[in-house]
Amino acid sequence: MAEHYHDENDLKLMREMRQLAPDDFSAWVGLNSIVGRDGAIPRKYRELIAIAVSATTQCPYCTETHAKAAQAAGATRQEVVEASLIAAALRAGAAATHGAMALKFFDKQAGQSKG
Repeated sequence: MAEHYHDENDLKLMREMRQLAPDDFSAWVGLNSIVGRDGAIPRKYRELIAIAVSATTQCPYCTETHAKAAQAAGATRQEVVEASLIAAALRAGAAATHGAMALKFFDKQAGQSKG
């Protein structure tokens, strides 16, 4: 039987992680809790931002958590799709600009080897 990279049972290991690094784990939980609250940016928009970020980081657990939270916060299906496609556009843009950087480094190396 093949091993799965994303298995919901893996989340049970979070308890062990809490025990192994309690201070770091608590800091992470505290930081993570800022998403699901209202601030200058309302909770619905925080959750849509989290969906976009989870799309770019490709975290299935974050995607599930924040999609459900976005629905509970009043987001629409259209908003979830738009947040995902905005993330895709930025990810594609980043790939293109990194491609330009690669070309710059390639050309710089080619220029150095000519001398």
